[in-house]
Amino acid sequence: MRRTILCVLAFLLPLGIPAQQLSSPDGKYCMTIDGMSYSVTYNNKVVVEQSRLGVDIDNRLFESALAVPRGAYEDWCSDLELRSEERTAVDTTWMPLYGENARIRDHFNQLTLHYEKGSNGQGTVSDGYDKRKYYAMDIIVRAYDEGIAFRYHFPETSNGLFLHVTGEQTTFKMPEGTRAWYEEWAQGPYQKKTLGDAEASWYESERPLLLQLPNGMFVALLEAGMKDYARGKFRLKGDNELQVAMYGCADIISPYDTPWRVIMVGEKAVDLINNKEIVLNLNGEHAGGDWSWVRPGKAFRSTRLNREGIMQSIDYCAAFGFDYVELDAGWYGPEGKVESDATKVAETRDFTMPEICQYARSKGIGVWVYVNQRALYRQLDELLPLYKEWGISGIKFGFVHIGSQQWSTWLHEAVAKCAAYHLMIDIHDEYRPTGLSRTFPHLLTQEGIRGNEEMPDADHNTLLPFTRYLCGPADYTLCYFNNRVKNTKGHQLAMAAVYYSPLQFYFWYDAPFVDKGEAELQFWKDCPTTFDESIALDGIPGEYIIQARRSANDWFVGCMTNTQGRTVTVPTDFLPAGKYEVTIYNDDPTMDSRTKVRAQTQIVKRASNRKPGKPLTLYLHPSGGAALHFKKLP
Repeated sequence: MRRTILCVLAFLLPLGIPAQQLSSPDGKYCMTIDGMSYSVTYNNKVVVEQSRLGVDIDNRLFESALAVPRGAYEDWCSDLELRSEERTAVDTTWMPLYGENARIRDHFNQLTLHYEKGSNGQGTVSDGYDKRKYYAMDIIVRAYDEGIAFRYHFPETSNGLFLHVTGEQTTFKMPEGTRAWYEEWAQGPYQKKTLGDAEASWYESERPLLLQLPNGMFVALLEAGMKDYARGKFRLKGDNELQVAMYGCADIISPYDTPWRVIMVGEKAVDLINNKEIVLNLNGEHAGGDWSWVRPGKAFRSTRLNREGIMQSIDYCAAFGFDYVELDAGWYGPEGKVESDATKVAETRDFTMPEICQYARSKGIGVWVYVNQRALYRQLDELLPLYKEWGISGIKFGFVHIGSQQWSTWLHEAVAKCAAYHLMIDIHDEYRPTGLSRTFPHLLTQEGIRGNEEMPDADHNTLLPFTRYLCGPADYTLCYFNNRVKNTKGHQLAMAAVYYSPLQFYFWYDAPFVDKGEAELQFWKDCPTTFDESIALDGIPGEYIIQARRSANDWFVGCMTNTQGRTVTVPTDFLPAGKYEVTIYNDDPTMDSRTKVRAQTQIVKRASNRKPGKPLTLYLHPSGGAALHFKKLP
């Protein structure tokens, strides 16, 4: 790890100071803060017009004995005065346990603004209680080359100040004519709306929220580091102005940091994909110790929850190259019933968990189990040591409640507890990542996506890399042979390279062992679930995506188009100099085969890293795609 602190400067500031500015290391981003308002430019172009900062706090009940004036909390931030500032520059390179890239640079300039309550008549009450001694708030801003992030910090006080946060004043005033890809819930469909025309049909939009400015630039608004707070979405406050909409109130005790609000900008949409490591950088490092038990891999769901079916699934996993078998809902009884006991296999089943784990282990396969939150909430402390004793590799949390501070805190405390028992985690349903897999590396993946459980079309699938996948991995639950899939086999095949998930499920709704040795499935066997380097090569949201990923000397490329066919050019400039054998798996409706995917191999040469390589031209059929595997030759 390389860490460089370039400078730390602190200044005491007089009242009536001018606006403060912070620029990214490359100078492209600039955030200007003036009191409780801010604006953002990128390459000297306005991205966010003058917008609000601040939080809503109501401590009247807590402070009733102090006779605080009733009107003092109508706008809690209105009398905050800037007292001092600190500036820091940091340049760090760190290596995650696994990920889309083997090395991540954490390079930013930081500005911390220290505010205190003013003395405008509300600062001191009749008994001499001085709010300035207790009420202070910092605004912390980080400017990366990848984006701008800011959050609110409540510093420690002598009495451990309690605060009842009722909302955020944070807004994002966008240029007139900005369009948004609106989604009401994490597994919902997207709708493209112009902000100025959307007020009547806009409730609250999920995050990340993808926007396109009238000048063509793309902006993403995200949340990072949300651990014990209320989830944030985006509501329309007025024409072209978005406001952070908290799920509910949050009760906090200082010192406390709210989640980061993140603004990313791209001249091209793929710039957002290539800069999304900012979300991980805004989270804390994992604890020290042994993490070797965290092993990403490929998973197969056993849909037959009897001894014979599970054993056959384990054999299939070993033959195909899967790492894990998963026993989904029902193994311990009806998941939604209170009386279902996740400490034992249902009496109607003909197997025991220790024998399943032992047989799987003999084949080199790990076992995951699904547990509904109803059982997790009641039995977690009993389940974890038992599952470790059985030999379980991981738990898939099902139907989690998410949004309120209570459930956010419970969920992340449950994830932390699992680490002590070496149990990996996959969280399903509405949970959206905010980068906490850096802090909890055993949190491999999560749903929070409209994936193959809903069987979306190719328009939706080609939007996901620019929206949901910006905030972290997703368990899309890939299907291949199921007749409800709306897309071609080439489209589904390419998902292994396009959609990142350290725990990747394959053949989700497919009948057991339905493949017949199709040649193109070699791509799913060869493509790993974590990588050393990832580059989004080209794409337009909702139209097409070309994603390249490297593992050692091999490169895997996924190309996906929407419901329209198109010819795409796959550049080869990402390849280091050398000779490569590339196998291209592409749809071919003229083939006399069940899957109609043709595999072709050719040689690609890159003479020098300084000279562009010859691109590959491919035709992608409507709702189609192609998968490419580059192997470096001696």
